Amino acid sequence: MRKGKVLYNTIFAGIITETEDGMYVFQYDEKYIQNYPAKFLTFTMPVREKPFTDNRLFPFFEGLIPEGWLLDIASKSWKININDRMGLLLACCQNCIGAVSVEPILTEEDEN
Repeated sequence: MRKGKVLYNTIFAGIITETEDGMYVFQYDEKYIQNYPAKFLTFTMPVREKPFTDNRLFPFFEGLIPEGWLLDIASKSWKININDRMGLLLACCQNCIGAVSVEPILTEEDEN
């Protein structure tokens, strides 16, 4: 299972997860819901308590991943298959242009 901490500017907004069975889940943080109910990441993902789930990476997060020659460079540099969308999101989207960034959350498996 791979996870990323989603930030809106510098504010922790929620967690994106790729589950073991290939599902994607985005859950807004409880404090974010209480303090920023109108600051949604995208119109298709309004702030709410119920998690968003899909069998593909959400289009909004797909849009953060580089394209073209920059994708080729990122894929080769980090040795990530261009079809590994979660891997690319976690590797490339810590310093995105715009308000949203995604930082990888390391698990015990990653640290060993």
